[in-house]
Amino acid sequence: MYEGPVQDLIEEFGRLPGVGPKSAQRLAFHLLTVDAADAQRLAEAILTVKDKVRFCRRCFNVSEGEECRICRDARRDATALCVVEEPRDVMAIERTNEFRGRYHVLGGAISPIDGVGPEQLRVKELVARIGDEGITEVVIATNPNIEGEATSSYLTRLLKGLTTPDHPLRVSRIASGLPVGGDLEYADEVTLGRAFAGRRDL
Repeated sequence: MYEGPVQDLIEEFGRLPGVGPKSAQRLAFHLLTVDAADAQRLAEAILTVKDKVRFCRRCFNVSEGEECRICRDARRDATALCVVEEPRDVMAIERTNEFRGRYHVLGGAISPIDGVGPEQLRVKELVARIGDEGITEVVIATNPNIEGEATSSYLTRLLKGLTTPDHPLRVSRIASGLPVGGDLEYADEVTLGRAFAGRRDL
């Protein structure tokens, strides 16, 4: 245990996701060595993000205004919607330049162990958007883990039930398989199996 303010800082860093006790201690001692101006900039950045950043009222991505820049962009395909778990997933997909529609951020994934069901996610808002915005394609881009797969299965069943002759709705799931540069011998069975299931003609 360190003296007052140092220990308080370590404990605050330790509350951050993915930061263990040693990392929290490293961060705290790093801040002790930087210039006061650098520490001030960090403090101001934290306060500013809490003050100015909110969630987009339409897609729930992070935004400085009522709607995020993607929802405001008239060049995007308004009929295609990509469903993701968290705002950081939006940025990951945007970096690929492969999707030109809009997004819907669920705010997590179904996880009964953690007490997270569909009611805790923004599923009702998703269904409302499909009707209100004339969505014709939904791409489910949840994480390829147990929770992400459970969420994908639930959404697929739910969304397929919304398809009518007057309003056809295409529902797809992003492919998963081997990473570029990976070795077959190190791939797990599920990943390798999906790579085979998703194979395509050349």
